[in-house]
Amino acid sequence: MFPAVRPRRLRRTPAIRRLVAETRPAPAELVLPMFVREGLTESRPISSLPGVVQHSRDSLRKAAVEAVQAGIGGLMLFGVPLTRDEVGSAGTDPDGILNAAISDVVSEVGDATVVMSDLCLDEFTSHGHCGVLRPDGSVDNDATLRRYADMAVAQAAAGAHVLGPSGMMDGQIGVVREALDKAGYTDTAMLAYAVKYASAFYGPFREAVESTLQGDRKTYQQDPANLREAMREVALDVAEGADMVMVKPALPYLDVLSSVAATVDVPVAAYQVSGEYAMVEAAAANGWIDRERVILEQLTSIRRAGAQIILTYWAVEAAQLLRQGY
Repeated sequence: MFPAVRPRRLRRTPAIRRLVAETRPAPAELVLPMFVREGLTESRPISSLPGVVQHSRDSLRKAAVEAVQAGIGGLMLFGVPLTRDEVGSAGTDPDGILNAAISDVVSEVGDATVVMSDLCLDEFTSHGHCGVLRPDGSVDNDATLRRYADMAVAQAAAGAHVLGPSGMMDGQIGVVREALDKAGYTDTAMLAYAVKYASAFYGPFREAVESTLQGDRKTYQQDPANLREAMREVALDVAEGADMVMVKPALPYLDVLSSVAATVDVPVAAYQVSGEYAMVEAAAANGWIDRERVILEQLTSIRRAGAQIILTYWAVEAAQLLRQGY
């Protein structure tokens, strides 16, 4: 009465397990989100994101070089300005912190990695919303699109290889694509935040960008209950010219990620957001989990669900672990 089939044969040694592994995250698939704050002379730790910092322009350049040397696939830049106003003027200022940082990083690393920039107004507005407000306090979709168009051209002029429209305004991809093409930036690509949920997992990010938001973004970010709505958003963004699409957050929405990956014919990304990162770091600090194993297990699950690109605050460390065969 012996088993006819013994799957455990292929789990017997580390070498056999490596040989038959079905999913292999690679350093080149990882993108590191990075924050740069105007006015800093050195990097500043972010308390809710242990190991992550707000960079000065100088420390950002150095960290970008280190990331390239680690072999990761790209960098996603976020700017934190000193002054903000109702329409996010610092986001379109050619000398604003994000556009200056893009130029700094591109001049430092060139085409050795993919330099991406977040295309949204929330870091730059005094009210913390992702767009221009009407007198009643609601976000004006179409007025916001005009701001996004200007912001896109400014980021492309600064040298960004890929823009990440993340504000979840209707029509944003088409408007940004048209603005880029009219300005002559036909080669600048777009990673559309096509599926961005109104999630509670963004908390530490709000500290990282010193968000001034009061209230929530439920009228424009997506309802966590909905999958069909997500698929509709993806289809619209691809039709409007998105070169890549993204699901955000990652781990709580692996089912959505899998559905998107099975449907579209463009590369699919997922953003392992600040709350996902912070929970692991907190549990590890308490000795409750094996930190390195959990990092790679989560990244593997996101890759297995269909993400070809993963934005993660562990990108550099994970690349090193993967090279070590951890």
